Amino acid sequence: MVTDAQRACFEAGIKFGSLYHQFAGTPVSPGSAASLERAMAESIENQPFCESVTVDVDETALAEAADDHGYVELTGRFMEVRMRIEYEGVVVRTEMVMADGYPLMRPVAVE
Repeated sequence: MVTDAQRACFEAGIKFGSLYHQFAGTPVSPGSAASLERAMAESIENQPFCESVTVDVDETALAEAADDHGYVELTGRFMEVRMRIEYEGVVVRTEMVMADGYPLMRPVAVE
């Protein structure tokens, strides 16, 4: 049997997998970044045990990488994500940041 803390961490992983694989490849420009941030956060917040999601898309990096049409496909290199998951009184705080070219998703605190 798993502990409540382990289950809360598992739930965080489910949310990250859903967020990343649902939105990776989405066409995004500096002008559409804010609306995409909101859509991503609101989508994942619908899931059970998800208390909050913050998505920050780096508009400067988008502008630098944009093609001739003014957009780029969303990948982990353009965003940072933080989540707060709560399961049976256990709070897991998580983050997604780039580490050695990879979008690393990890718990940063279990309370």
